[in-house]
Amino acid sequence: MPAALELRHVSKSFGRFHAVQDLSLSVPAGSVYGFLGPNGAGKTTSLRIILGMLSPDSGELSVLGSPSAMSVRNRVGYLPEEKGLYSKMTAASVIAYFATLKGLSSTRANQRARELLGRYGLGAFADKKVETLSKGMGQKVQVLASIAHDPELVLLDEPFSGLDPVNQEVLEDILVDLKARGCTILFSTHVMSHAERLCDRLIILGGGRGLFEGTVSEARSLLPIRITLETAEASPLLGILPGVRSMEAYSSNRWRLELEPGASASAVLESCFERSLRLRRFDVQDPDLHEVFVHLVGPSARETALR
Repeated sequence: MPAALELRHVSKSFGRFHAVQDLSLSVPAGSVYGFLGPNGAGKTTSLRIILGMLSPDSGELSVLGSPSAMSVRNRVGYLPEEKGLYSKMTAASVIAYFATLKGLSSTRANQRARELLGRYGLGAFADKKVETLSKGMGQKVQVLASIAHDPELVLLDEPFSGLDPVNQEVLEDILVDLKARGCTILFSTHVMSHAERLCDRLIILGGGRGLFEGTVSEARSLLPIRITLETAEASPLLGILPGVRSMEAYSSNRWRLELEPGASASAVLESCFERSLRLRRFDVQDPDLHEVFVHLVGPSARETALR
């Protein structure tokens, strides 16, 4: 699959502060790509470099086949981290205005604005001034304004920040719809649950560097699978089980196992049956993205990474 966006060894410093260091990534066309990292990891700086708002000190990038997003700006949508709308304008007129800036005619822009507001539950508020909308509604209006021109590539900087659970679900629906239409989406976040549900691929940043790049399942494979095993009666030592890296006994009939990377829990279960163990419990705990994030970024990530 061709890449809609590529960064190759991109770096950016502000004085002695290295905001982005030798960053490389490739975002396949038509995919949802997560940009994960704690505050200060370089997410926003990287997005601004991609958009041409900042020039890298070194490295190269390709945006929809162009070395600069400025030359393909009408094919790109962007939601900044710093949210803001024209408070005296109506919801529909705000969306239509941004659509005309991206090349749509006034008539088509107004049609598109009302289509989007109706589709995502804001049709009744199309002619309401932005200043009368709730914070969540206002943020949804800004998201819709960033996609009203039907872009091929959408960049969203912390789009879920400040949204209540209901509006977070609506935003997830918007991203799923965009992907279904073939749009490529890159969004930054420190909320791991959104990344797990939505992302085809992701990168985890720390200190301006890429610490991991790949799929969610590849990220989870960085940490061991854990198994809690309990037998119906006291059993002797289990001995060597396939793929088990470590074993901790809680009692004479209960253990906690950690598997080697790539090892199979089903192979452990099969071995237990072969030994005629009467199992009362066999719980498999796969590592989640939150655990991988904290493992890669460090303990300081606990305060910023949300499940």
